[in-house]
Amino acid sequence: MGLGVLTFVTDEGIGPVELGQALEQRGFESLFLAEHTHIPAGDVTPYPAGGPIPPKYYRTLDPFVALTAAAVVTERLVVGTGIALVPQRDPIHTAKEVASLDLLSRGRFRLGVGVGWLREEIANHGVDPGVRGRVVDERIDAMIEIWTRETAEFHGEFVNFDPIYSWPKPVQKPYPPLYFGGGPAGFKRIARLHAGWLSMTPSAEVLAPQLEQLRGVAGRDVPVISFHGGAPTADELEGYIALGVEHLLVELPTEPRDETLRRLDELQAEAAKLTQG
Repeated sequence: MGLGVLTFVTDEGIGPVELGQALEQRGFESLFLAEHTHIPAGDVTPYPAGGPIPPKYYRTLDPFVALTAAAVVTERLVVGTGIALVPQRDPIHTAKEVASLDLLSRGRFRLGVGVGWLREEIANHGVDPGVRGRVVDERIDAMIEIWTRETAEFHGEFVNFDPIYSWPKPVQKPYPPLYFGGGPAGFKRIARLHAGWLSMTPSAEVLAPQLEQLRGVAGRDVPVISFHGGAPTADELEGYIALGVEHLLVELPTEPRDETLRRLDELQAEAAKLTQG
């Protein structure tokens, strides 16, 4: 089971270059970055964790730009989106960003995608939040056409373009590993696309029954990346090993350089205990 971090890289915390290098130097396997283009001011959909939406949500860098910066200064670090908000993204532009990052990282990119929870943010991109799931389906299908065909075209309800050329094509074939965020409502989507699941759970105990449900829909071999939302201690993380999780992400708070490096040292020590156990 690989171990990495999921975080928000902002203009107020450690930069992606130093963060990527620090992770690789300490033996972590991945860096996943969250995405929000903005947070609408005023009354909005309540923050799922309660309280006001933290500033990191509207200060976060574009994940594809930040991940590219981390990828070009590392050799082994897997880079991924956790998650890219597809309802807010043009599929032709996004297909090119994905393929470009996959090329520059030499095939180390993982594409985590989702439908998004903040309805007002989605609406500001000209998309009806009520149909965002259908929008995601079409945009992903359109991007797959672009990645896998020399001449791509797509004609749907929300995406429509005549034949186009678009390069580069992804290094990984047929395209970078695709993971859907969210819960059981998206399991049929995962099964249809033979994709993976990027789960968001507070513990292995909460994940276990959802994982069985997923495997009942998408098969026993469905790849899973799990984000652990609790304390990143060896005792807490050990439970994921028995579940057959492919990769585990822990939360890295958005902090300045020195504080971040201290946290990574602490996490490295916990990871060592996990390995020894």
